[in-house]
Amino acid sequence: MNKRVFITGSSGFVGGALGAWLRHRTRATVVGLSRSPPRPEACDIHIRHDLTNPLPDSVEPCDVLVHCAALASPWAAPQDYEAANILALRNILAWAEAKAVPHFVFISSSAVQYAFADQLELAEDTPWPADPINLYAASKRRGEAMVAASPLNFTIVRPRAVYGPGDTVVFPRILQAARKGVLPRLRRRDGKVPRISLLYIDNLCWFLERILDSGQSGVFNLADAQSVETPALLTTVLSRLGLREPQLELGVGAAMALAGAFELRSRWLQNWREPPVTKFGVASLAYSKTIDMRKAEQLLGVPPVRLEDGLNAFLQWQSAQMRLA
Repeated sequence: MNKRVFITGSSGFVGGALGAWLRHRTRATVVGLSRSPPRPEACDIHIRHDLTNPLPDSVEPCDVLVHCAALASPWAAPQDYEAANILALRNILAWAEAKAVPHFVFISSSAVQYAFADQLELAEDTPWPADPINLYAASKRRGEAMVAASPLNFTIVRPRAVYGPGDTVVFPRILQAARKGVLPRLRRRDGKVPRISLLYIDNLCWFLERILDSGQSGVFNLADAQSVETPALLTTVLSRLGLREPQLELGVGAAMALAGAFELRSRWLQNWREPPVTKFGVASLAYSKTIDMRKAEQLLGVPPVRLEDGLNAFLQWQSAQMRLA
């Protein structure tokens, strides 16, 4: 692939990893944009810019633009999502339309489809619940609508729980809760064991390279080829990192009530500071969320890294980070 690829969010987990992946494995020239310095090896050219401001017309056009920049936190103030996920997208879309960018790739989230319930084999055309599960999901729903309404040739990608070396979203919150002793062991009335899909960062980069190279448009739900039972995953992660398994056992309803109380305190008394437990966090451990990969595997292929190998790579990196702390 010999293209000029513009990646927003080059200081972030996904944007930084994608830029390094393309630079090391293809002939692409990577232009990265972020407010802070890019991650190592993330780009050939870096533009320091806050996308809540319009992008200067002097920025040179590209063959493909991958919009990774976003506030990916499950909890933040509404105005923060509005700025980082809506205004920034509006500005980058305006620039892309003015430059007639041939291909616009929007990194959305599988959270747009989530409900407080088991959801197995979520496909691209699975109907959305009437209400988004949180403000982050609501912002991504709006983002998808904005991209779909633009005149650009676009691809919308919905990764499911991206993890791996450099993870800043999925496992850090679980590990922090475990260290503080507020990670509950959840008990479901129906006795069912939840099962989840994840997406290793190298598999996401592999999928995106295939999309950029082939020019595939449309919507793709993306995950590793294998799913895993949530309790078994937690046991493996905590034991490998030398952390205690949850001692507090709660029913799902009680855990949701506790998370709701934390959220109310955050909203009214703590200026939207992220609480130790959120309803979204409880739901991610209590309910099954798996991805139907038939479309992605048919059009793009089977991702190369097995979940077991990706998890091992992440745990080796996380163990090293903990030793350095």
